[in-house]
Amino acid sequence: MSDAVIGHVQVVAAHDGDAELIVTLVFENGGQSLVTLDEFATRTLMESTGSQQPESLAGSSWRHVRDALAASSSRYLKE
Repeated sequence: MSDAVIGHVQVVAAHDGDAELIVTLVFENGGQSLVTLDEFATRTLMESTGSQQPESLAGSSWRHVRDALAASSSRYLKE
């Protein structure tokens, strides 16, 4: 996969009222994908990038989003 980056971030309300992020990933060929991150993934993303505000995520690698989604999903795995 190419080195896609976060192009835009939007804070939205989930069905339960918690804040979520909709992240637009921008690819080298101009393509875009929308990814929704739950509250846990959002916190993980913010911590991994050292960002204080969602707007400052622009330009960060898509790999941070991938890792945040993996962390969010794995918290439900039983050992």
